[in-house]
Amino acid sequence: MKTYCSALSFSLCAIFCLSILSCNGKKENSAQEMADDVTQNEDNEPSSSSLPLELLKLPEGFKIDTFAEGVEGARSMAMGSEGTLFVGTRNEGNVYAITDTDGDFKADEVIVIDTDLEQPNGVAFRNGSLYVAEVSRLLRYANIEQQLSNPSEPEIIYDDYPTEFHHGWKYIAFGPDDKLYVPVGAPCNICERSDEDERFATITRMDADGGNREIYAKGVRNTVGFTWHPETKEMWFTDNGRDLMGDDVPPCELNRITEPGQHFGYPYCHGGTVKDPEFGDQRPCSDFVSPVQPLGAHVAPLGVKFDTGSMFPTEYKGHAFIAEHGSWNRSSKVGYRVTLVKLNNNEAVSYEPFIYGWLDEEKQEAFGRPVDLLFLEDGSLLISDDVGDAIYRVTYSEKD
Repeated sequence: MKTYCSALSFSLCAIFCLSILSCNGKKENSAQEMADDVTQNEDNEPSSSSLPLELLKLPEGFKIDTFAEGVEGARSMAMGSEGTLFVGTRNEGNVYAITDTDGDFKADEVIVIDTDLEQPNGVAFRNGSLYVAEVSRLLRYANIEQQLSNPSEPEIIYDDYPTEFHHGWKYIAFGPDDKLYVPVGAPCNICERSDEDERFATITRMDADGGNREIYAKGVRNTVGFTWHPETKEMWFTDNGRDLMGDDVPPCELNRITEPGQHFGYPYCHGGTVKDPEFGDQRPCSDFVSPVQPLGAHVAPLGVKFDTGSMFPTEYKGHAFIAEHGSWNRSSKVGYRVTLVKLNNNEAVSYEPFIYGWLDEEKQEAFGRPVDLLFLEDGSLLISDDVGDAIYRVTYSEKD
């Protein structure tokens, strides 16, 4: 049965303290540098959101507001050819279709197009069809935008991927080669099991009908976000570092794939330089591809996108935006923000916060956790949030 969601009423008063996390590799901007270059969202026009968006800090000229609220557990996003935003979830088991029929960048309806699915995190759109990835199978909803309120039963493209829930939720997307890319996370925090399915800790790819499946990249612990460079067409992906090595080790990663079959280190080496205490003696870090940018330890990077639109200033074009979901087992929380990795000839030259303030560091409480990113045709940026149950829209205007 298909249902409609009402807007979430969610309020929180918080005191925000600025804290910039140090990282391995390129240095982040200092707190004073960031304070000189950000504006608080409350200085702009009043928001109609029930979320405390006035606590968020953005660079000068940028503004954030809600595109949709009441999207329970909102995670991965994909845009349909007729303007429908599709959103997956993890624990909720729902897949949503969000419509904006009047073009005012505010959701008119949030429709649950399917429910009771097994961690349907991944969504992708191609040729009128919505693809949804569960833990072990892939579904295709044909002609979906013509039947949002009552979709026909989906076609099962495959149902034979590993069934393990540990890192089993998937991010999926079609690449420039029209192949569908599907990661398979490691079924553990850290492990090396030669007798297990060889697809664990990899990124796989296949045709849209599930044929010609192959392993595309190895040594990938748990990627829940990837994209393709607008010029080189190479895949870039985030990877979540292992746990239980301490608060500040190892780093999470932003990686680039230059050819099929490359190995990115897991479980032997993390962040390009950190030898794993259990498996690191088996192979040296020099055997593997190092990350373009080591990210903060435990920040949990998920969605990543390059700005190619016409709205943001030119200094943001071609650089990588990352949704950092935030830590869960660190003594003090980090992440809970959107960061920016600036590039020069595919080399990272800086790693800095872009939007922060979802986390109240004094209380160690957060009213939101960014998950995925999606640039719209007008150049604005959508951000999903599975704690605030919202989709945000970030815009830029010189007058702001």
